[in-house]
Amino acid sequence: MSTSVSGREVEAIGATVPDRAAEPETSEVATPEPAKPRRRRRRRSVRVGAAVLVLAVAAGVVIAAAPFGEGRKSPPPPAVGAQLATVQRGPLASQVNQSGTLSYVAQDDGTPYTVVGHATGVYTWVPSTGDEIKCGKVLYWVGDTPVVLLCGKWPAYRDLSEGDSGKDVRELNRNLVKLGYADRSELDPDSKYFGAETAAALEKLQDKIGADETGSLKLGAAVFLPGPLRITKAMAKLGTNARPGEQVAQATSTDRQVTVGLDASQQSQVKVGDKVQITLPDNRTTSGKVDRIGAVASSSGDKDSSSVTVPVYVTLQRPKDAGTLDQAPVRVEITTAGVKDALIVPVTALSGQAGGGYSVEKVDARGMHSVVPVTLGLFDNADGLVQVSGSLSEGDRVVVPAS
Repeated sequence: MSTSVSGREVEAIGATVPDRAAEPETSEVATPEPAKPRRRRRRRSVRVGAAVLVLAVAAGVVIAAAPFGEGRKSPPPPAVGAQLATVQRGPLASQVNQSGTLSYVAQDDGTPYTVVGHATGVYTWVPSTGDEIKCGKVLYWVGDTPVVLLCGKWPAYRDLSEGDSGKDVRELNRNLVKLGYADRSELDPDSKYFGAETAAALEKLQDKIGADETGSLKLGAAVFLPGPLRITKAMAKLGTNARPGEQVAQATSTDRQVTVGLDASQQSQVKVGDKVQITLPDNRTTSGKVDRIGAVASSSGDKDSSSVTVPVYVTLQRPKDAGTLDQAPVRVEITTAGVKDALIVPVTALSGQAGGGYSVEKVDARGMHSVVPVTLGLFDNADGLVQVSGSLSEGDRVVVPAS
């Protein structure tokens, strides 16, 4: 007769069924010993505990034990794809980022300077495109007479000699002093009078450039323009006749500038003197500052996508950094404002609130999350930071999307 096994023992976790082939055969049915009560209770508790654990694991639940049976909630896990950033305190600057064009400075309206001659004769030397002519240097030759470039906005319109007076004389005196042909103690650079001191200094200049030392200045012997020139187009031809009023060349100054078409909505943010970082086409950077802001706005684009811009002119603090680049596209970053002591969070930490405004999600030392409304201040667009005020402190942690 076969031996039977109780169903209670089969159900128990970890129980095994005896191998009937290994049992000795008997003629009587073996009566199994009754199970001990304590063992049955233990197996029931193991069975129940195992079943709860299996269900918990299957459901993906992590159980946090609470002491003394308290029902304390565990901190919510961080959102998927999020990480924490630390609230900082320190200086913050706001920038305006725009594209611009690096070029040589021309007139205010963007047109080149026109070099007009008044001498007569044959051109025996003319400048070439790209030549740079400094004030006090020869601009071109007509016959055996050099024509000198002098700095000034008042154009030459007559012969000048001792006894004359006027704005053109004052510009001549200023050049003679600035170029070192007379000291201030000898010649007042603001004087409008052509005296003996002017004539003596002029003779030194004429000797330097190879002209006849007359001590007087004939019309056509000098060209007055605002500053040193860079020839952009040579119009006079060597060996041809020079005629009064004829265009000899077109030019810009030798100064460099970046022109930016600033969106009209940003005009109030930018002011003269603002610091600028310029990124050149080869990704090198150089510094500059806002020199002036145009008063005339212009529109570009079609009717559906037109934008109104105002010109902003930026001068380079280290012009040599630009090399020989002309009409080159660049990126500019204008620092428009700054604060020395700001509470700073990443812009990506901000969340819009249903009723308007913004908030951040703060995580305390226990890992508990809370929503904190904040008021926004300056934006640092370059580094993606923003100044905030609210129930935050330096060192607090806020939730940001994972990078």
